[in-house]
Amino acid sequence: LEAFGFNALVVDGDDVEELAKAFHEAQSTKGRPTAILAKTFKGKYFPNIEDLENWHGKPLGNKANEVIQHLTGMLKNSGPLGLHPQKPLVDDVPAVDLNNIKLASPPNYKLGEQVATRLAYGTALAKLAKNNNRVIALDGDTKNSTYAEKIKTVDPTRFIECFIAEQNVVGVAVGATCRDRTVAFVSAFATFFTRAFDQIRMGAISQTNVNFVGSHCGVSIGEDGPSQMGLEDIAMFRTVPGSTVFYPSDAVSAERAIELAANTKGICFIRTSRPATAVIYKNEEPFVIGKGKVVRSSPKDQILVVGAGVTLYEALKAADELSKVGVNVRVIDPFTIKPLDAQLIVKNAKEVGGRIV
Repeated sequence: LEAFGFNALVVDGDDVEELAKAFHEAQSTKGRPTAILAKTFKGKYFPNIEDLENWHGKPLGNKANEVIQHLTGMLKNSGPLGLHPQKPLVDDVPAVDLNNIKLASPPNYKLGEQVATRLAYGTALAKLAKNNNRVIALDGDTKNSTYAEKIKTVDPTRFIECFIAEQNVVGVAVGATCRDRTVAFVSAFATFFTRAFDQIRMGAISQTNVNFVGSHCGVSIGEDGPSQMGLEDIAMFRTVPGSTVFYPSDAVSAERAIELAANTKGICFIRTSRPATAVIYKNEEPFVIGKGKVVRSSPKDQILVVGAGVTLYEALKAADELSKVGVNVRVIDPFTIKPLDAQLIVKNAKEVGGRIV
């Protein structure tokens, strides 16, 4: 390390005095970084246990009293502690109301208008931020592609740039949502969240309420190349305990998905697409978690096609083509993949003779 210009310090990691001296030296050393190599032992100072095998993660059992007595005898200050936590500079932040968070204005699109759901995310995010000062956004250096940067038009201080470090951005968001202090939206290309699955699952164990927005999903982003295609993200987020997975297909449903996620406990994932897609829902269309939409049907339908995002539009194109040769197709947009509207799918599948794509 010293050959690379570091001030290298080797210390006993179990000795507080040595560590304090090392940190003091590091603070006093100017012009070059300090690396502290702290060697530690499992069970330091535990008689007949220190640095021995087969003790990791085990209770001390009948050795507990002996160890406690030995450690108590090592205390240098057995009287009342002279150290106390410093009094906070300001009183703790008062409890905040994170319920019933609404868009500042409803979706405002024309039927047939071409709008990418990733763009609608940015629009909805800014609307939520305008209506509630606890809504924040974090991004992994993709803010102009995910459109997370739109929150900066409302309040630049509520945007946190975490750069190309997805594991870090998840960790920061989990911390920011602790004790229900913020409503956090984390955006990146959907495929990049696979790098941070450990942090996401640990967040779920901590009962966090972070909302993840993954853009550039599927093979429809062809021009960006296979390394940036989100293909595993739906499967990954579905496995997270208590998660909700949204897959909006147009701008109206995307805005409503963001609004619903802001008010939903647990981890939420909203999958957004790169290409612009036609607005198929009216601005006042209601959306509910776990409820899909039948977007095309007739009494003579012979087959059911279920699609979301760009595949919904491919399904509608196929329905148009097949209608020319006398085959009627029913099309469902599930809206949420978890929970899936199984009842709606089964009911419609039965009505078309059990044929599903």
